Amino acid sequence: MLGDYFVLALKNLRHRGIRSWLTMLGIFIGIAAVVSLITLGQGLRTAIEGQFGGLSVDTLTVQNKGAGFGPPGSTVIKKLNENDLKIIQEISGVDIVVPRLIRVASLEYNKISGFSFITDIPEGKEERNFVYDNLGLETEIGTLLNREDNKKIILGNNFLDTDDFDKEFVIGKNVKINGIEFEIIGILKPSSTFQLNGVIFMANGDLEDLLKIKGEYDLFIVKILEKDRIKEIGETIEDKLRRDRKEKIGEESFTVETPLQTLDSVNIILNIINLVVIGIASISLFVGGVGIANTMYTSVIERTKEIGIMKAVGARNSEIVKLFLIESGLLGLVGGIVGALIGIGGAFGVSILANQALGGNLFEVIISYPLIIAAIGFSFMVGIISGVLPALRASKLNVVEALRD
Repeated sequence: MLGDYFVLALKNLRHRGIRSWLTMLGIFIGIAAVVSLITLGQGLRTAIEGQFGGLSVDTLTVQNKGAGFGPPGSTVIKKLNENDLKIIQEISGVDIVVPRLIRVASLEYNKISGFSFITDIPEGKEERNFVYDNLGLETEIGTLLNREDNKKIILGNNFLDTDDFDKEFVIGKNVKINGIEFEIIGILKPSSTFQLNGVIFMANGDLEDLLKIKGEYDLFIVKILEKDRIKEIGETIEDKLRRDRKEKIGEESFTVETPLQTLDSVNIILNIINLVVIGIASISLFVGGVGIANTMYTSVIERTKEIGIMKAVGARNSEIVKLFLIESGLLGLVGGIVGALIGIGGAFGVSILANQALGGNLFEVIISYPLIIAAIGFSFMVGIISGVLPALRASKLNVVEALRD
């Protein structure tokens, strides 16, 4: 008997044709938005967690706190210095402290000028190897920088594919950085940290000479001896630097972060984005529900005589209710399925475009079947709920009046 209801409901929906599809438009949009954006968010979260998982849990970062927008180091009120470096080095449990500079410089190649991020490689062997390992730097062409490599640079992988300079970057060629010539000795393999793909690396001494600075740093990478003490040592560093700078709690001119703290911050941002997406999608689903209710009310008016005939041949009120609820539920179900397919397709499309633009594999599409089933189920429930009042109205029609109409 229930199967007959489904067959009849499908016939009625097919009969309404384009009106049924337009009714489901709000459902399409809502479910597609939820599925695509949450799927991308889960993929991004997994990629970020994997990236942090590759970092050492015995490493923390101390960096300047900027005062506004701008390149690293350009909006800092009080920069990290030699005194800060000495304080951190003397803390019990600290193994290595590597000072780093990250700035923006002019780049000229093939008589074409541009700008690029530039950072330094330490000259000490232990510190240099630590940076290479920490960042996962490997060359695709050429070699990495060594201690004796003055006036030489290595480039991020994006420089292999760029058309900005109308000429391919080649090992052995010279480029001008802030007007000074440097020789290219290596180009890196693609990095999962997509920012590194567009960075220029040079020896610390060369970068200090280029920027005409000494004893001034943008961040410290701190490796500790015991990973279980990373939180304790981070708090000690923060306390000692705050006391030395005579700064109040919450008003520090620097930050101390572990990979796990950074990951927590990223997760908070992703959760907020997901909540916003769900909020927007909920509005769309509400509009879709109103559309289904409106269509079902119209259906009751159009099928008054049909309802009267059904009642005249013995159909009970509960059976009329079931028929209309099945119809409205199918609208929600089909809308949910189509919306989920659109959402998955959209997620793959955005992922491909974003990865091509960023030159990496940051955006991954991870299909969550529980999410898809939940989204379709929710859409089905929206359809049923939207059809309750029209179904009750249809069931209460008087047989004589219905046949007369």
